[in-house]
Amino acid sequence: MLTSLEKDIRQNLKHNIAANMADGALFGLALGFASFGTILPLFVASMTHSALLIGLVPAIHAVGWQLPQLFTASYVSRLRSYKRSVLLMTVHERIPFLGLAIVALLLPFIGLQTGLIVTFILLVWQGLGGGFTANAWVSMISKIIPPEYRGTFFGFQAGLANLFISGAAIGAGYLLEYLDAPFNFAICFFIASFFFSVSWFALALTREPEDTEKIIPEEKTHFWDDSKKILRKDPNFNWFLGARFISQFATMGFSFYIIYALREFNMTAVIAGYLTATLTIAQTVANISMGWIGDKIGHRAMLILGGVAALLSAILAWNAASIVWFYPIFILTGIANVSIWTIGMTMTVDFGTESERPIYVGLSQTLTAPATILAPLFGGFIVDAAGFIPTFIISTALSLVMIFILVFLVKDPRTRRQQTIDDGQLTT
Repeated sequence: MLTSLEKDIRQNLKHNIAANMADGALFGLALGFASFGTILPLFVASMTHSALLIGLVPAIHAVGWQLPQLFTASYVSRLRSYKRSVLLMTVHERIPFLGLAIVALLLPFIGLQTGLIVTFILLVWQGLGGGFTANAWVSMISKIIPPEYRGTFFGFQAGLANLFISGAAIGAGYLLEYLDAPFNFAICFFIASFFFSVSWFALALTREPEDTEKIIPEEKTHFWDDSKKILRKDPNFNWFLGARFISQFATMGFSFYIIYALREFNMTAVIAGYLTATLTIAQTVANISMGWIGDKIGHRAMLILGGVAALLSAILAWNAASIVWFYPIFILTGIANVSIWTIGMTMTVDFGTESERPIYVGLSQTLTAPATILAPLFGGFIVDAAGFIPTFIISTALSLVMIFILVFLVKDPRTRRQQTIDDGQLTT
């Protein structure tokens, strides 16, 4: 029998799916013109030759998204509705793109060094803005989307976003090719800012009923006390965390594929746009199919598939003989990215109870954050010292370690929980 909250959720399900799909599509359209995988690294590469700094671009975004989530978990777990917090905090992951557009316009006047410093300040702001939004956003989506549809929803939303990213990325490639720098980057970032603003209004259409039935303890608990309880009682989750931590090093070569193609194979900006489109189309298909299949057979299998894709991607990059090789490399990269980010997030919310979910989400993101920032630093150091190939070789080896943990040590939490319920029913 459904509770009143569950009835409200299901009555608004179609509306909420439409509103959040629109948010995802418009957010993706914006990201296509300011991609953390291609456009922003190319912008930074126009100001410095340091592989380490260029590799930090996607890492800052990722670690900024991950790091704050555990620290906001206790606050989020006490909320009866999440929408207001989401709308207030997500502004901080959108405004910095307007700042990047202004930096690009002023670059001839402020100089490369100043432009580089301000760019990284804006990237840190953007990443942390996403991180402070993330736990409340994941909790809101997990609340308004019933459990049996979550993987499919996350997959379709991410897939739709990537579909729009792919089209926008091709357009951004032509803008970069045919307009003079840095005006070309400024135009891309202004377009991104516009669509980020429109997507905020789509997100604001979400209908989230207040959870009046949720039990909130009068005494506030410290996030670390709650975290230690979970880490002590759930060894399966600990292995899952281990796999997520290693995955950042297993995929550290991803940050350097575009720069390797630029330096080794004389890649043009137009080809960069097509490679971005290849990546995002692969992620579109992978998000939709892997989310749906994960709902049917379990998300652990999709994590293993992503680990294999990361392994093959690194092997191909290690042995690439021409720019053509980067099309399958980016396809495999897309599959691996979906596994680590979309499927990883979907599987995380399967651990624990409703009240524990923000802590699980926070742990899975924040404890992965050190690896997210250290991996590209480590990879960039190796690239600067010994070249790209050693980085790809190390990624290959660590992909094998990640696959081993997922295959032999991690169990699907949804399956384990269902077995526990069935066992309890049998004993009663």
